[in-house]
Amino acid sequence: MLLRSILSTMTVLVWVVLFISCQSIAQQATSDNALSNQEKSIIKIASHTAQGNLSQLKDVLNEGLDHKLTVNEVKEILVHLYAYAGFPRSIRGLQTLLEVLEERTAKGIDDEWGPEATTIDDSSSKYERGKTVLEELVGRPLDGKPEYQKFSPEMDRFLKEHLFADIFERDVLTYKQRELVTISVIASLGSLEPMLRSHLNLSLNVGWLSEQLIEFTEILVKTTTEDNVLATKTVLTEVLKSRTE
Repeated sequence: MLLRSILSTMTVLVWVVLFISCQSIAQQATSDNALSNQEKSIIKIASHTAQGNLSQLKDVLNEGLDHKLTVNEVKEILVHLYAYAGFPRSIRGLQTLLEVLEERTAKGIDDEWGPEATTIDDSSSKYERGKTVLEELVGRPLDGKPEYQKFSPEMDRFLKEHLFADIFERDVLTYKQRELVTISVIASLGSLEPMLRSHLNLSLNVGWLSEQLIEFTEILVKTTTEDNVLATKTVLTEVLKSRTE
């Protein structure tokens, strides 16, 4: 009886250890796939800047710097988003960042500036460089042009030469980080579902996981309107479904 009792107790202990181990592994997997504090700050900074929420922007700029985003990374986020939200929003974001840095310096906070963008190799045509970058993001050679670019060749040239060459080639932020900025801006502006769909696909192409994009939509709950969040979740659901069919 004693031996049976000991064996029974050992069996229970083994199951308990296995259960705890499985729980730990599951939690670790979830943690590994979760957005980092820096990535969450990128979303918040881009979202509030795009909407002109400057008081909230000051809070999330401080948060991002506290989470060790460098000054040059934050500056690059604000520069990048002008291509989607316009110069006025970008400039107001930069002005707000300057205020935050001045306040932090007065408090004795010494933020890391980080590396600046390296010189871009401009030995080939800017249009072709931009086209190459876009093909990297899309994951395939570009075949033809959408109707709006046929209607406005100028827009095609501006997109290739400026957005995808001048901006995306800058190495302060990775393609992955730039797409996170982009979807944060587009989702927060609202009523841009076709562009949001395109950039959610690009986000998956450059390495964002479906669960990370789902978490992205949950962060938007705190930064933009219910309508914008609902629209973003709807488009993301459609994108994820289309990629599994």
